[in-house]
Amino acid sequence: MDVFARAWGLTRSIAMYHGVPGRQRRMRRFYGQFLGPGDLGFDIGAHVGNRVRTWRALGARVIAVEPQPDFVRLLRLLFGRSRDVVLVPSAVGAAPGRTAMALSSATPTVSSMSPEWISSVTRDHRFAGIRWNRTVAVDVVTLDQLVAAYGVPAFVKIDVEGFEPEVLRGLSHPVRALSFEYLPPAHDAALTCLDLVEKLGDYEYNYSPVETMRLASAGWLDAAGLTALLQRFRPLGRSGDVYARRRSQPVTPRREDM
Repeated sequence: MDVFARAWGLTRSIAMYHGVPGRQRRMRRFYGQFLGPGDLGFDIGAHVGNRVRTWRALGARVIAVEPQPDFVRLLRLLFGRSRDVVLVPSAVGAAPGRTAMALSSATPTVSSMSPEWISSVTRDHRFAGIRWNRTVAVDVVTLDQLVAAYGVPAFVKIDVEGFEPEVLRGLSHPVRALSFEYLPPAHDAALTCLDLVEKLGDYEYNYSPVETMRLASAGWLDAAGLTALLQRFRPLGRSGDVYARRRSQPVTPRREDM
């Protein structure tokens, strides 16, 4: 049964992230404000590679980091021949090593290395039917190690189901821009991420709900403004992504639809 659940989970993710009409166009328009030709992007939690696909269309070089074996195989199939995509089959954390990852075969998007995060979200009715039915040992690298190996990225996307604080604890280099996932049942984890980003440098923030590829605030916010914004979205119970960009360095202007 696990084989069928894994096949279903993989197929569902591919359909969800690659099969929605117009999504790639919206993503190119959105990420064009952070990445352009020749820029380097780190996709931490690359999953089925929809961000990799978008960033390559923008002309960026991509370091795609993904620990789940099923998705590593898919990413190799999709991007293994691209000279501008490097696949790192590892997790990212605060320190290098090896750890256990809890996998959900039927819903692999919520596979996680954070027991605290799993405990938090399972108290939410939206996660009532989800089961983490197996574990796998994964290698762990740090963002600092990735920077040393590949260079300082223009943009880092972090989407690792509650392990975002640990990922950011492994980064001592300020980067031009980054994002991390926000999930209302794990609100405190997002505030921890915000504090860690604040310690890296002078950043301003915005929020994009769900997969809308739209910023919720017309203007970029300081940390207090972002916290207030997240508090307004928190009762809705829907996930999204926080975006941070350095104030001292201009971000690539938003590009028109390609």
